[in-house]
Amino acid sequence: MQIGMIGLGRMGANMVRRLIRKGHSCVVFNRSPQAVNELVREKAIGATSLAEVVKKLAKPRAIWLMVPAAVVDDTIAGLSPHLEAGDILIDGGNSYYIDDLRRAKQLAAQKVHYVDVGTSGGVWGLARLLHDDRGRERSHSAA
Repeated sequence: MQIGMIGLGRMGANMVRRLIRKGHSCVVFNRSPQAVNELVREKAIGATSLAEVVKKLAKPRAIWLMVPAAVVDDTIAGLSPHLEAGDILIDGGNSYYIDDLRRAKQLAAQKVHYVDVGTSGGVWGLARLLHDDRGRERSHSAA
């Protein structure tokens, strides 16, 4: 599997590390180049912009956001011009669900799937609360 990860704080970076250890390919971006460079040394594929994340991923793309709720809309605004029908955008932060419903509707106009996956359980993300692009809630615990 290949995935893009935007936001490489403790949770995002550790999720990338776990994915890489399991053989997955991760394209990573963070506003701090140092965080990107650290993960590149651990076999991630670095990107210097949101557009480059999209460009480096195979279609259909899956991009996971691990950014603070306050910057999700700006991040989506930066990504959406580069996304295409069938791409999947996953918000792994703790956004207010009403905002997620609005975002899902907005991205549906581009035929881009939006999934809210609020991640909890500390830096290892041991539990996730999922909302798909139809507003259905599902609970999932990591193995």
